[in-house]
Amino acid sequence: MQPEATRTIPLPDATATEAFAHKLSLFVRPGDTICLGGDLGTGKTTLARALIRALAGDAALEVPSPTFTLVQSYDTPRMAVYHVDLYRIADAGEVAELGLADMARDALVIVEWPERAGSALPADRLDILLEETDTGTDGSADGSADERRATLAGHGRWAATVARMAAIEGFLDSAGWAAAERRFLQGDASARRYEALHLAGHVDVLLMDMPRQPDGPPVRDGLPYSRIAHLAEDVRPVVAIGGALRRIGLSAPAIHACDMDHGLLLIERLDGEVYGDMARRGADMGEPMTAAVDVLIAIARAGLAPTMALPDGTDYTVPPFDRDAREIEAGLLLDWFWPFRLGTAPSGDAARAFREAWRAVWPAVETGETAWILRDYHSPNLIWLPDREAEARVGVIDYQDAVIGHPAYDLASLLQDARIDVAQETERDLLDYYLARREAEEPGFDAAAFRAAYAVIAAQRATKILGIFARLKERDGKPGYLRHLPRVSHYLERNLQHEALGPVRDWFAAHLPQNIRI
Repeated sequence: MQPEATRTIPLPDATATEAFAHKLSLFVRPGDTICLGGDLGTGKTTLARALIRALAGDAALEVPSPTFTLVQSYDTPRMAVYHVDLYRIADAGEVAELGLADMARDALVIVEWPERAGSALPADRLDILLEETDTGTDGSADGSADERRATLAGHGRWAATVARMAAIEGFLDSAGWAAAERRFLQGDASARRYEALHLAGHVDVLLMDMPRQPDGPPVRDGLPYSRIAHLAEDVRPVVAIGGALRRIGLSAPAIHACDMDHGLLLIERLDGEVYGDMARRGADMGEPMTAAVDVLIAIARAGLAPTMALPDGTDYTVPPFDRDAREIEAGLLLDWFWPFRLGTAPSGDAARAFREAWRAVWPAVETGETAWILRDYHSPNLIWLPDREAEARVGVIDYQDAVIGHPAYDLASLLQDARIDVAQETERDLLDYYLARREAEEPGFDAAAFRAAYAVIAAQRATKILGIFARLKERDGKPGYLRHLPRVSHYLERNLQHEALGPVRDWFAAHLPQNIRI
Protein backbone atom coordinates (compact mmCIF):
# COMPACT_ATOMS: atom_id res chain seq x y z
CA MET A 1 0.00 0.00 0.00
CA GLN A 2 1.34 3.40 -0.94
CA PRO A 3 1.56 5.92 1.92
CA GLU A 4 -0.85 8.83 1.84
CA ALA A 5 1.60 11.34 3.37
CA THR A 6 5.38 11.35 3.78
CA ARG A 7 7.87 13.55 5.55
CA THR A 8 11.61 13.33 6.22
CA ILE A 9 13.12 14.52 9.51
CA PRO A 10 16.88 14.81 10.10
CA LEU A 11 18.14 13.21 13.31
CA PRO A 12 21.74 14.45 13.65
CA ASP A 13 22.24 13.15 17.21
CA ALA A 14 20.62 11.46 20.19
CA THR A 15 19.17 14.75 21.41
CA ALA A 16 17.36 15.24 18.10
CA THR A 17 16.01 11.68 18.29
CA GLU A 18 14.65 12.30 21.78
CA ALA A 19 13.09 15.60 20.67
CA PHE A 20 11.41 13.89 17.71
CA ALA A 21 10.10 11.11 19.97
CA HIS A 22 8.67 13.71 22.34
CA LYS A 23 6.87 15.50 19.49
CA LEU A 24 5.54 12.19 18.23
CA SER A 25 4.24 11.37 21.71
CA LEU A 26 1.96 14.42 21.54
CA PHE A 27 -0.03 12.82 18.70
CA VAL A 28 -0.22 9.10 19.46
CA ARG A 29 -3.34 7.62 21.01
CA PRO A 30 -4.67 4.21 22.02
CA GLY A 31 -5.26 2.00 19.00
CA ASP A 32 -2.29 3.36 17.03
CA THR A 33 0.42 1.23 15.45
CA ILE A 34 3.87 2.67 14.72
CA CYS A 35 6.23 0.59 12.59
CA LEU A 36 9.97 1.24 12.88
CA GLY A 37 11.92 0.03 9.86
CA GLY A 38 15.59 0.22 8.95
CA ASP A 39 18.81 -1.78 8.99
CA LEU A 40 20.59 -2.99 12.10
CA GLY A 41 22.06 -0.11 14.06
CA THR A 42 19.91 2.65 12.59
CA GLY A 43 18.28 3.50 15.92
CA LYS A 44 14.94 1.72 15.93
CA THR A 45 15.17 0.67 19.58
CA THR A 46 16.60 4.06 20.52
CA LEU A 47 13.58 5.80 19.03
CA ALA A 48 11.12 3.33 20.58
CA ARG A 49 12.78 3.77 23.97
CA ALA A 50 12.60 7.57 23.70
CA LEU A 51 8.92 7.45 22.69
CA ILE A 52 7.99 5.16 25.59
CA ARG A 53 9.88 7.35 28.05
CA ALA A 54 8.15 10.44 26.69
CA LEU A 55 4.73 8.82 27.18
CA ALA A 56 5.70 7.68 30.68
CA GLY A 57 7.05 11.11 31.60
CA ASP A 58 10.17 9.38 32.93
CA ALA A 59 13.47 9.97 31.14
CA ALA A 60 15.15 7.27 33.26
CA LEU A 61 12.56 4.54 32.69
CA GLU A 62 14.16 1.16 32.02
CA VAL A 63 13.14 0.15 28.48
CA PRO A 64 14.92 -3.07 27.51
CA SER A 65 15.03 -4.28 23.94
CA PRO A 66 12.37 -6.95 23.29
CA THR A 67 14.61 -8.83 20.84
CA PHE A 68 14.44 -12.04 22.89
CA THR A 69 11.13 -11.57 24.72
CA LEU A 70 9.47 -10.37 21.46
CA VAL A 71 7.07 -8.14 23.43
CA GLN A 72 7.52 -5.72 26.31
CA SER A 73 4.49 -3.96 27.79
CA TYR A 74 4.23 -0.67 29.69
CA ASP A 75 1.46 1.17 31.50
CA THR A 76 1.92 4.90 30.97
CA PRO A 77 -0.35 7.66 32.30
CA ARG A 78 -1.98 8.13 28.89
CA MET A 79 -2.17 4.61 27.52
CA ALA A 80 -0.80 1.09 27.57
CA VAL A 81 2.14 0.49 25.22
CA TYR A 82 3.38 -2.72 23.61
CA HIS A 83 6.93 -2.70 22.24
CA VAL A 84 7.30 -5.54 19.74
CA ASP A 85 10.49 -6.76 18.05
CA LEU A 86 9.98 -9.19 15.15
CA TYR A 87 13.68 -9.70 14.31
CA ARG A 88 13.63 -13.32 15.48
CA ILE A 89 10.34 -14.15 13.73
CA ALA A 90 10.98 -16.77 11.06
CA ASP A 91 7.72 -16.44 9.12
CA ALA A 92 4.61 -14.31 9.15
CA GLY A 93 2.55 -17.15 10.59
CA GLU A 94 4.27 -16.70 13.95
CA VAL A 95 3.09 -13.09 14.10
CA ALA A 96 -0.53 -14.17 14.44
CA GLU A 97 0.37 -15.96 17.67
CA LEU A 98 1.57 -12.67 19.17
CA GLY A 99 -1.90 -11.13 18.82
CA LEU A 100 -0.92 -7.78 17.32
CA ALA A 101 -4.52 -6.98 16.47
CA ASP A 102 -5.62 -7.60 20.06
CA MET A 103 -2.80 -5.42 21.39
CA ALA A 104 -3.76 -2.55 19.10
CA ARG A 105 -7.39 -2.59 20.15
CA ASP A 106 -6.85 -0.17 23.05
CA ALA A 107 -3.10 0.41 23.28
CA LEU A 108 -0.20 1.86 21.32
CA VAL A 109 1.83 -0.80 19.50
CA ILE A 110 5.42 -0.04 18.44
CA VAL A 111 6.79 -2.63 16.01
CA GLU A 112 10.45 -3.08 15.07
CA TRP A 113 11.24 -5.07 11.91
CA PRO A 114 7.64 -4.68 10.69
CA GLU A 115 8.43 -6.17 7.28
CA ARG A 116 8.39 -9.58 8.96
CA ALA A 117 4.74 -9.17 9.93
CA GLY A 118 3.47 -9.64 6.39
CA SER A 119 -0.22 -8.78 6.15
CA ALA A 120 -0.70 -8.70 9.94
CA LEU A 121 -0.07 -4.96 10.13
CA PRO A 122 -3.12 -2.67 10.21
CA ALA A 123 -3.83 -0.47 7.22
CA ASP A 124 -4.12 2.52 9.56
CA ARG A 125 -0.58 3.07 10.85
CA LEU A 126 2.56 5.21 10.82
CA ASP A 127 5.67 3.78 9.14
CA ILE A 128 9.01 5.31 10.16
CA LEU A 129 12.08 4.31 8.13
CA LEU A 130 15.36 5.07 9.92
CA GLU A 131 18.49 5.39 7.78
CA GLU A 132 22.06 6.50 8.13
CA THR A 133 22.77 9.61 6.10
CA ASP A 134 25.83 9.78 3.88
CA THR A 135 27.49 12.82 5.44
CA GLY A 136 31.12 11.78 5.26
CA THR A 137 32.40 13.44 8.41
CA ASP A 138 30.81 15.46 11.15
CA GLY A 139 33.91 17.41 11.97
CA SER A 140 34.61 15.60 15.24
CA ALA A 141 38.11 14.65 16.30
CA ASP A 142 37.79 11.04 15.12
CA GLY A 143 36.09 12.00 11.86
CA SER A 144 33.04 9.81 12.56
CA ALA A 145 29.53 10.53 11.30
CA ASP A 146 26.43 9.48 13.26
CA GLU A 147 23.64 11.33 11.49
CA ARG A 148 20.38 9.63 10.64
CA ARG A 149 17.09 10.56 9.11
CA ALA A 150 13.56 9.39 9.75
CA THR A 151 11.14 9.14 6.85
CA LEU A 152 7.53 9.17 8.00
CA ALA A 153 4.85 7.53 5.87
CA GLY A 154 1.33 7.98 7.16
CA HIS A 155 -1.48 5.60 6.28
CA GLY A 156 -5.13 6.08 7.19
CA ARG A 157 -5.60 8.64 9.96
CA TRP A 158 -1.84 9.01 10.19
CA ALA A 159 -1.73 10.60 6.74
CA ALA A 160 -3.50 13.67 8.11
CA THR A 161 -1.50 13.52 11.34
CA VAL A 162 1.86 13.59 9.54
CA ALA A 163 0.74 16.68 7.64
CA ARG A 164 -0.67 18.17 10.84
CA MET A 165 2.60 17.77 12.71
CA ALA A 166 4.37 19.77 10.00
CA ALA A 167 1.68 22.47 9.93
CA ILE A 168 1.91 22.94 13.70
CA GLU A 169 5.68 23.25 13.61
CA GLY A 170 5.36 25.88 10.89
CA PHE A 171 2.74 27.76 12.91
CA LEU A 172 4.86 27.75 16.06
CA ASP A 173 7.87 28.93 14.08
CA SER A 174 5.95 31.85 12.56
CA ALA A 175 4.56 32.78 15.98
CA GLY A 176 8.01 32.77 17.60
CA TRP A 177 7.36 29.65 19.68
CA ALA A 178 9.38 27.05 17.74
CA ALA A 179 11.77 26.55 20.67
CA ALA A 180 8.99 26.10 23.23
CA GLU A 181 8.77 23.10 25.50
CA ARG A 182 5.58 21.30 24.47
CA ARG A 183 3.48 19.16 26.81
CA PHE A 184 0.38 17.09 26.07
CA LEU A 185 -2.82 18.21 27.80
CA GLN A 186 -5.74 15.86 28.31
CA GLY A 187 -8.76 17.21 26.45
CA ASP A 188 -12.42 16.31 26.42
CA ALA A 189 -14.44 13.97 24.26
CA SER A 190 -14.09 16.22 21.23
CA ALA A 191 -11.69 16.08 18.27
CA ARG A 192 -9.74 19.08 19.57
CA ARG A 193 -6.22 18.63 20.88
CA TYR A 194 -4.29 20.80 23.32
CA GLU A 195 -0.68 21.34 24.30
CA ALA A 196 0.83 23.45 27.08
CA LEU A 197 3.74 25.56 25.81
CA HIS A 198 6.56 26.98 27.91
CA LEU A 199 9.18 29.35 26.52
CA ALA A 200 11.69 31.17 28.67
CA GLY A 201 10.87 34.86 28.92
CA HIS A 202 7.23 34.38 27.93
CA VAL A 203 3.98 33.74 29.76
CA ASP A 204 2.90 30.13 29.23
CA VAL A 205 0.25 29.61 26.54
CA LEU A 206 -1.84 26.77 25.17
CA LEU A 207 -1.85 25.44 21.64
CA MET A 208 -5.37 24.67 20.45
CA ASP A 209 -5.32 22.24 17.55
CA MET A 210 -8.78 22.24 15.97
CA PRO A 211 -8.67 21.15 12.33
CA ARG A 212 -11.79 21.64 10.28
CA GLN A 213 -14.03 18.62 10.70
CA PRO A 214 -15.40 16.83 7.65
CA ASP A 215 -19.14 16.43 7.38
CA GLY A 216 -20.48 13.19 8.78
CA PRO A 217 -23.06 11.06 6.97
CA PRO A 218 -26.42 12.67 6.24
CA VAL A 219 -28.98 11.90 8.94
CA ARG A 220 -31.91 14.11 8.00
CA ASP A 221 -32.85 16.06 4.86
CA GLY A 222 -29.41 15.36 3.40
CA LEU A 223 -27.63 17.12 6.28
CA PRO A 224 -25.14 15.68 8.80
CA TYR A 225 -25.80 15.80 12.54
CA SER A 226 -23.26 18.59 13.11
CA ARG A 227 -25.03 20.95 10.70
CA ILE A 228 -28.49 20.34 12.17
CA ALA A 229 -27.27 20.64 15.77
CA HIS A 230 -25.14 23.70 14.86
CA LEU A 231 -21.83 22.30 16.11
CA ALA A 232 -18.62 24.16 15.33
CA GLU A 233 -16.76 22.73 12.35
CA ASP A 234 -13.67 24.93 12.52
CA VAL A 235 -11.87 27.43 14.74
CA ARG A 236 -13.70 30.56 13.55
CA PRO A 237 -16.36 30.58 16.30
CA VAL A 238 -13.64 30.24 18.94
CA VAL A 239 -12.08 33.47 17.71
CA ALA A 240 -15.35 35.35 17.25
CA ILE A 241 -17.18 34.31 20.41
CA GLY A 242 -14.15 34.58 22.66
CA GLY A 243 -13.54 38.11 21.43
CA ALA A 244 -17.13 39.14 22.12
CA LEU A 245 -17.03 37.70 25.64
CA ARG A 246 -13.81 39.53 26.44
CA ARG A 247 -15.30 42.80 25.19
CA ILE A 248 -18.04 42.61 27.85
CA GLY A 249 -15.48 41.97 30.58
CA LEU A 250 -15.59 38.18 30.81
CA SER A 251 -12.54 35.94 31.10
CA ALA A 252 -12.39 34.05 27.83
CA PRO A 253 -8.78 33.18 26.92
CA ALA A 254 -6.98 35.87 24.94
CA ILE A 255 -5.62 34.81 21.54
CA HIS A 256 -1.90 35.42 20.98
CA ALA A 257 -1.55 33.90 17.51
CA CYS A 258 -4.05 32.57 15.02
CA ASP A 259 -4.07 30.51 11.83
CA MET A 260 -7.75 30.07 11.03
CA ASP A 261 -7.08 28.27 7.75
CA HIS A 262 -5.30 25.46 9.58
CA GLY A 263 -7.35 25.66 12.78
CA LEU A 264 -4.46 26.58 15.07
CA LEU A 265 -4.47 29.05 17.96
CA LEU A 266 -2.08 30.09 20.70
CA ILE A 267 -4.34 31.10 23.57
CA GLU A 268 -3.99 32.42 27.07
CA ARG A 269 -3.60 29.81 29.77
CA LEU A 270 -6.08 30.77 32.48
CA ASP A 271 -4.05 30.16 35.63
CA GLY A 272 -6.73 29.01 38.05
CA GLU A 273 -8.48 25.89 39.27
CA VAL A 274 -11.11 24.08 37.23
CA TYR A 275 -14.50 23.98 38.95
CA GLY A 276 -14.73 20.22 38.61
CA ASP A 277 -11.39 19.74 40.38
CA MET A 278 -12.48 22.09 43.15
CA ALA A 279 -15.74 20.23 43.67
CA ARG A 280 -14.05 16.83 43.76
CA ARG A 281 -11.60 17.93 46.45
CA GLY A 282 -14.44 19.30 48.57
CA ALA A 283 -13.78 23.02 48.16
CA ASP A 284 -16.44 25.53 49.18
CA MET A 285 -18.19 26.19 45.87
CA GLY A 286 -20.56 28.89 47.13
CA GLU A 287 -18.69 31.92 45.82
CA PRO A 288 -17.51 30.35 42.54
CA MET A 289 -21.01 29.07 41.71
CA THR A 290 -22.66 32.40 42.51
CA ALA A 291 -20.10 34.18 40.34
CA ALA A 292 -20.83 31.72 37.52
CA VAL A 293 -24.52 32.59 37.77
CA ASP A 294 -23.59 36.28 37.64
CA VAL A 295 -21.75 35.63 34.36
CA LEU A 296 -24.95 34.22 32.84
CA ILE A 297 -26.92 37.26 33.97
CA ALA A 298 -24.29 39.49 32.35
CA ILE A 299 -24.56 37.57 29.08
CA ALA A 300 -28.37 37.62 29.12
CA ARG A 301 -28.38 41.38 29.61
CA ALA A 302 -25.50 42.22 27.25
CA GLY A 303 -27.52 42.12 24.03
CA LEU A 304 -24.62 40.54 22.14
CA ALA A 305 -24.94 40.87 18.38
CA PRO A 306 -25.22 37.60 16.44
CA THR A 307 -22.67 38.59 13.77
CA MET A 308 -19.03 39.50 14.39
CA ALA A 309 -16.08 40.41 12.21
CA LEU A 310 -13.08 38.09 12.14
CA PRO A 311 -9.39 39.02 11.71
CA ASP A 312 -9.34 37.64 8.16
CA GLY A 313 -12.07 40.05 7.05
CA THR A 314 -14.90 37.52 7.09
CA ASP A 315 -17.87 37.42 9.46
CA TYR A 316 -19.16 34.78 11.82
CA THR A 317 -22.83 34.54 12.80
CA VAL A 318 -23.96 32.65 15.89
CA PRO A 319 -26.64 30.16 14.74
CA PRO A 320 -30.07 29.79 16.39
CA PHE A 321 -30.83 26.95 18.78
CA ASP A 322 -33.87 26.12 16.70
CA ARG A 323 -36.38 23.30 16.95
CA ASP A 324 -34.46 21.08 14.53
CA ALA A 325 -31.34 21.37 16.69
CA ARG A 326 -33.20 20.62 19.91
CA GLU A 327 -35.00 17.65 18.38
CA ILE A 328 -31.98 16.00 16.85
CA GLU A 329 -30.13 16.36 20.16
CA ALA A 330 -33.00 14.83 22.13
CA GLY A 331 -33.21 12.08 19.52
CA LEU A 332 -29.81 10.78 20.60
CA LEU A 333 -31.72 9.04 23.37
CA LEU A 334 -33.56 6.92 20.79
CA ASP A 335 -30.50 6.43 18.60
CA TRP A 336 -28.06 5.37 21.32
CA PHE A 337 -29.40 5.17 24.86
CA TRP A 338 -32.50 3.10 24.08
CA PRO A 339 -30.60 0.30 22.27
CA PHE A 340 -27.81 0.49 24.87
CA ARG A 341 -30.27 -0.09 27.71
CA LEU A 342 -32.89 -2.27 26.01
CA GLY A 343 -30.84 -4.09 23.39
CA THR A 344 -33.05 -3.14 20.44
CA ALA A 345 -34.16 -0.09 18.48
CA PRO A 346 -37.36 1.70 19.55
CA SER A 347 -40.52 0.91 17.65
CA GLY A 348 -41.85 3.39 15.12
CA ASP A 349 -44.77 4.17 17.41
CA ALA A 350 -42.48 4.90 20.36
CA ALA A 351 -40.28 7.16 18.23
CA ARG A 352 -43.26 9.09 16.87
CA ALA A 353 -44.72 9.51 20.35
CA PHE A 354 -41.33 10.78 21.55
CA ARG A 355 -41.21 13.50 18.88
CA GLU A 356 -44.83 14.49 19.47
CA ALA A 357 -44.29 14.78 23.22
CA TRP A 358 -41.36 17.14 22.79
CA ARG A 359 -43.16 19.23 20.18
CA ALA A 360 -45.96 19.76 22.67
CA VAL A 361 -43.57 21.36 25.19
CA TRP A 362 -41.28 23.39 22.90
CA PRO A 363 -43.38 26.60 23.13
CA ALA A 364 -42.05 27.14 26.66
CA VAL A 365 -38.58 27.82 25.22
CA GLU A 366 -39.68 29.45 21.97
CA THR A 367 -41.38 32.48 23.49
CA GLY A 368 -39.89 35.36 25.40
CA GLU A 369 -36.25 36.34 25.57
CA THR A 370 -33.26 35.01 23.71
CA ALA A 371 -29.56 35.36 24.42
CA TRP A 372 -26.25 33.72 23.63
CA ILE A 373 -26.07 30.16 24.96
CA LEU A 374 -22.49 28.95 25.47
CA ARG A 375 -23.90 25.40 25.57
CA ASP A 376 -21.17 23.65 27.60
CA TYR A 377 -21.23 25.93 30.61
CA HIS A 378 -20.36 23.45 33.35
CA SER A 379 -17.62 22.35 35.72
CA PRO A 380 -15.01 21.07 33.20
CA ASN A 381 -15.13 24.39 31.34
CA LEU A 382 -15.16 26.90 34.19
CA ILE A 383 -11.95 28.07 35.88
CA TRP A 384 -11.89 29.95 39.18
CA LEU A 385 -9.68 33.07 39.00
CA PRO A 386 -9.99 34.58 42.51
CA ASP A 387 -7.46 37.36 41.85
CA ARG A 388 -9.73 38.92 39.23
CA GLU A 389 -12.83 40.95 39.95
CA ALA A 390 -16.59 40.44 39.66
CA GLU A 391 -17.65 38.25 36.71
CA ALA A 392 -14.05 38.11 35.44
CA ARG A 393 -13.28 35.70 38.28
CA VAL A 394 -14.89 32.97 36.18
CA GLY A 395 -12.71 31.75 33.34
CA VAL A 396 -14.82 30.39 30.49
CA ILE A 397 -13.66 27.93 27.83
CA ASP A 398 -15.23 25.55 25.29
CA TYR A 399 -17.81 27.96 23.85
CA GLN A 400 -17.30 27.28 20.15
CA ASP A 401 -20.73 25.62 19.85
CA ALA A 402 -22.57 28.70 21.14
CA VAL A 403 -26.05 29.33 19.77
CA ILE A 404 -28.83 31.85 20.30
CA GLY A 405 -31.80 30.63 22.30
CA HIS A 406 -33.37 30.69 25.72
CA PRO A 407 -30.84 31.69 28.42
CA ALA A 408 -32.21 29.03 30.78
CA TYR A 409 -30.08 26.48 28.90
CA ASP A 410 -26.72 27.56 30.33
CA LEU A 411 -28.18 27.93 33.81
CA ALA A 412 -29.42 24.35 33.61
CA SER A 413 -26.01 23.25 32.30
CA LEU A 414 -24.40 24.79 35.39
CA LEU A 415 -26.93 23.72 38.02
CA GLN A 416 -27.46 20.20 36.65
CA ASP A 417 -23.82 19.41 35.94
CA ALA A 418 -23.49 16.02 34.27
CA ARG A 419 -20.07 15.30 35.77
CA ILE A 420 -20.39 16.40 39.39
CA ASP A 421 -23.23 16.22 41.88
CA VAL A 422 -25.16 19.45 42.41
CA ALA A 423 -27.48 19.14 45.38
CA GLN A 424 -31.12 19.92 44.71
CA GLU A 425 -30.98 22.59 47.43
CA THR A 426 -28.01 24.26 45.73
CA GLU A 427 -29.81 24.22 42.40
CA ARG A 428 -32.94 25.70 43.98
CA ASP A 429 -31.03 28.45 45.82
CA LEU A 430 -29.01 29.53 42.78
CA LEU A 431 -32.04 29.45 40.49
CA ASP A 432 -33.86 31.64 43.02
CA TYR A 433 -30.84 33.96 43.13
CA TYR A 434 -30.77 34.26 39.34
CA LEU A 435 -34.49 35.03 39.15
CA ALA A 436 -34.41 37.49 42.06
CA ARG A 437 -31.59 39.50 40.49
CA ARG A 438 -33.26 39.69 37.13
CA GLU A 439 -36.66 40.56 38.62
CA ALA A 440 -35.08 43.35 40.66
CA GLU A 441 -33.06 44.77 37.78
CA GLU A 442 -35.37 44.16 34.80
CA PRO A 443 -38.96 45.40 35.06
CA GLY A 444 -41.34 42.96 33.41
CA PHE A 445 -39.09 39.93 33.77
CA ASP A 446 -41.35 36.84 33.95
CA ALA A 447 -39.89 34.48 36.55
CA ALA A 448 -42.65 31.87 36.18
CA ALA A 449 -42.12 31.62 32.42
CA PHE A 450 -38.38 31.31 32.99
CA ARG A 451 -38.92 28.44 35.45
CA ALA A 452 -41.02 26.59 32.88
CA ALA A 453 -38.40 27.16 30.18
CA TYR A 454 -35.69 26.02 32.60
CA ALA A 455 -37.50 22.73 33.29
CA VAL A 456 -38.08 22.01 29.59
CA ILE A 457 -34.60 22.85 28.37
CA ALA A 458 -32.96 21.08 31.31
CA ALA A 459 -34.97 17.96 30.48
CA GLN A 460 -33.97 18.23 26.82
CA ARG A 461 -30.33 18.57 27.82
CA ALA A 462 -30.45 15.57 30.17
CA THR A 463 -32.15 13.51 27.46
CA LYS A 464 -29.43 14.44 24.99
CA ILE A 465 -26.64 13.65 27.45
CA LEU A 466 -27.98 10.16 28.15
CA GLY A 467 -27.70 9.55 24.42
CA ILE A 468 -24.24 11.10 24.14
CA PHE A 469 -22.77 9.08 26.99
CA ALA A 470 -24.17 5.86 25.54
CA ARG A 471 -22.73 6.83 22.14
CA LEU A 472 -19.31 7.52 23.66
CA LYS A 473 -19.30 3.99 25.01
CA GLU A 474 -20.82 2.13 22.08
CA ARG A 475 -19.31 4.02 19.14
CA ASP A 476 -16.17 5.62 20.52
CA GLY A 477 -15.04 2.99 23.02
CA LYS A 478 -15.13 5.38 26.00
CA PRO A 479 -17.03 3.57 28.77
CA GLY A 480 -15.89 5.96 31.50
CA TYR A 481 -18.79 8.30 30.82
CA LEU A 482 -21.30 5.62 31.84
CA ARG A 483 -20.61 6.35 35.50
CA HIS A 484 -22.48 9.65 35.05
CA LEU A 485 -25.70 8.08 33.76
CA PRO A 486 -27.42 7.74 37.16
CA ARG A 487 -26.75 11.40 37.99
CA VAL A 488 -28.11 12.62 34.65
CA SER A 489 -31.14 10.37 34.92
CA HIS A 490 -31.92 11.77 38.37
CA TYR A 491 -31.70 15.30 36.97
CA LEU A 492 -34.10 14.29 34.22
CA GLU A 493 -36.54 12.84 36.73
CA ARG A 494 -36.37 16.06 38.73
CA ASN A 495 -37.20 18.14 35.66
CA LEU A 496 -40.07 15.90 34.59
CA GLN A 497 -42.02 16.87 37.71
CA HIS A 498 -42.67 20.36 36.32
CA GLU A 499 -46.16 20.84 34.94
CA ALA A 500 -44.76 22.18 31.65
CA LEU A 501 -43.39 18.71 30.83
CA GLY A 502 -46.57 16.62 31.12
CA PRO A 503 -46.41 14.94 27.67
CA VAL A 504 -42.70 14.18 27.99
CA ARG A 505 -43.17 12.88 31.54
CA ASP A 506 -45.88 10.52 30.30
CA TRP A 507 -43.65 9.24 27.49
CA PHE A 508 -40.78 8.43 29.84
CA ALA A 509 -43.13 6.76 32.31
CA ALA A 510 -44.43 4.51 29.53
CA HIS A 511 -41.15 3.74 27.75
CA LEU A 512 -38.03 4.56 29.79
CA PRO A 513 -38.91 4.99 33.47
CA GLN A 514 -36.27 5.85 36.02
CA ASN A 515 -35.68 2.26 37.14
CA ILE A 516 -34.69 1.32 33.56
CA ARG A 517 -32.62 4.45 32.91
CA ILE A 518 -30.29 3.87 35.85
